[in-house]
Amino acid sequence: MAKTPRLGQRALVEFIGTLIFVFVGAGSVVAVNSLSPTYPGLLIIALANGIGLALAVTFAMNISGGHMNPAVTIGMLVTRKIKALDSLAYIIAQLLGATAGALLLVALMPGASGAAVHYGTPALAPSVGLAQGIALEAVMTAFLVFMVFGTAVDSRAPRVGGFGIGLMVALDVIVGGSLTGAAMNPARAMGPAIASMSFANWYVYWIGPIIGAVVAALVYSYCVQD
Repeated sequence: MAKTPRLGQRALVEFIGTLIFVFVGAGSVVAVNSLSPTYPGLLIIALANGIGLALAVTFAMNISGGHMNPAVTIGMLVTRKIKALDSLAYIIAQLLGATAGALLLVALMPGASGAAVHYGTPALAPSVGLAQGIALEAVMTAFLVFMVFGTAVDSRAPRVGGFGIGLMVALDVIVGGSLTGAAMNPARAMGPAIASMSFANWYVYWIGPIIGAVVAALVYSYCVQD
């Protein structure tokens, strides 16, 4: 019987995985800003976020479950798939990893390109209000959490690593990236925000994803999963 990884080990891979995801995902925003901030650029950002998360989740899945997202962890908590103390350690590790990834971008990427987009910090489009932004983030996160449960948590899940999850993120970014930044993840939003000291509408990226994650986790656990 395989030995269960210690909490410290699980938190460490959550830190590393979230660092990788934010460095690649937010870094793609900085890189595209210096090339073409139009639709082809959005597609590049979507693929970078989706593939980056897919690889990070696959890397961590057999150790920590591969959450990489405080909203996902909270969804697991409300459905009793993770203990409260463990969830707190995961969320702290995710936020620290996201901040470390964003600080690496600040240190390594061209300052002008990074500062122009606040090093990948998601933001609401001028045409999107706070309530609409929260609703969009909630819906996109719900879709993501349905995919997490359907491809990684459910005992009947296909063995596809994190790639189903990553593809959902990529599609969500294509749909909502130009409207809210399509964070779907408080850590993905807060890491670059802390590194760039840009906190406009930061609460949108906590409230929306947490609502979406909790609803999706409860629906899947009590209506779909055996």
